[in-house]
Amino acid sequence: MEQQRSLSGSSQSPRSPSSQPYLSVSVTDPVKLGNGVQAYISYRVITKTNFPEYQGPEKIVIRRYNDFVWLRDRLFEKYKGIFIPPLPEKSAVEKFRFSAEFIEMRRQALDVFVNRIAAHNDLQQSEDLRTFLQADEETMERLRSQETGIFKKKPADFMQILKDVQSKVSDVVLGKEKPVEESNPEYEKLKHYVFELENHLTEAQKHAYRLVKRHKELGQSLSDFGKAVKLLGACEGQALGKAFSELGAKSETLSVKLQKEAHQLLMNFEEPLKDYVRAVQSIKVSGAAVLCNI
Repeated sequence: MEQQRSLSGSSQSPRSPSSQPYLSVSVTDPVKLGNGVQAYISYRVITKTNFPEYQGPEKIVIRRYNDFVWLRDRLFEKYKGIFIPPLPEKSAVEKFRFSAEFIEMRRQALDVFVNRIAAHNDLQQSEDLRTFLQADEETMERLRSQETGIFKKKPADFMQILKDVQSKVSDVVLGKEKPVEESNPEYEKLKHYVFELENHLTEAQKHAYRLVKRHKELGQSLSDFGKAVKLLGACEGQALGKAFSELGAKSETLSVKLQKEAHQLLMNFEEPLKDYVRAVQSIKVSGAAVLCNI
């Protein structure tokens, strides 16, 4: 498997450690494995650290997207009230799921995800993080199959949760339990801010998506126009044919420029906005988890 790794990924080096205690992680070298519905992308995860709890100064493991999901779920279960970094969403569209652009965007997002955890004073001490960064693939597969957290609950489990909530409500109505006191004004103010922030960021992300889409569509149209004009020029006389050919070449050149701009807008504008939206949503989930445990 290691020989299949792409040269582009291997050129990326892990973040340079400092003289202070450090935990540095790099997610590199995405490789498609399997076929059909069983196909998935694996990543090389490189860890460099001087933490004594780790097996050594450097460790390289192979992980897939579901392993990152396992880590997120475990941290969410164990660290109530702490912001757990969001994961990039999982594409259900086959033709996009394995496109080079989507794979690179996901790789970058997964790299950000795990390094946010590694930089957090509490989360970096997690035993689950150490397992994720050091365990072999067989161990990770076994742990995933044993996962029983809230994200893996069966419908019957959720029905029981709903029944428990209904029972609590009935107790309140019948006077068996005191109603929950009104929320703190400061909390309500903060909650309102978070919800408003999510709405604004979501709207900005939608505008960014449309902007990227227009650049891509215009670039493709110019490319098609350029090819058509060059073919037309080949059918005309020398002078007119030359003019058509030059027009076609300029259109194709402009098309390439627009496609590059679209990619830059995607990576530097739309994707960061999507990450901000996911972060705010994760904050909301963390806050809800705290309230559920009060």
